[in-house]
Amino acid sequence: MFGRAVIGETFADAPEKLIGRTFSVTVGDMVKDYSKQNTKLHFKITDVSGDTAGTSFTGHQMTNDYIGSLIKRQTSRIDANLEVYTKDGYRMRIKPTCFTTHRAKTSQIEAVRKSVEELIHDRARKLDFEKLIEEVVNGKLSAKVYRSIKTIYPMRRVEILKTEITGTPVGK
Repeated sequence: MFGRAVIGETFADAPEKLIGRTFSVTVGDMVKDYSKQNTKLHFKITDVSGDTAGTSFTGHQMTNDYIGSLIKRQTSRIDANLEVYTKDGYRMRIKPTCFTTHRAKTSQIEAVRKSVEELIHDRARKLDFEKLIEEVVNGKLSAKVYRSIKTIYPMRRVEILKTEITGTPVGK
């Protein structure tokens, strides 16, 4: 998905002790676009050959300072916590959040949350794991959610706060 990009360096007295270590790197560092410094990607070392280690993607997260900058007075923040399955059998936890332009009523918040959940579940069922992660990291999924829910209540911003891989298909 991210190619054979260099994430970083680490030390170990034996190569087998590297397996299981986790790394975090920002999207800005991975793609050399430093306007995307607010998203961290998490990787886990799965195999070691010589002096290089292979990793697998374990999730992503928005930085706390970025999320804090989006929170404003007299607005509503609508969070959701979804467990979705991709087309190729991966189980993921996705945590979207929506920021409104003004304070919303409870019924409006519930309608927005329901719409967000349905949209993300449908999108995850249609895409395989790599395409879904690509849409989440690039912001395409957030943009699709924004376009669909802005008719329910005016939105200022929609972000996917966090993703976690909670289950993989057998044999992967």
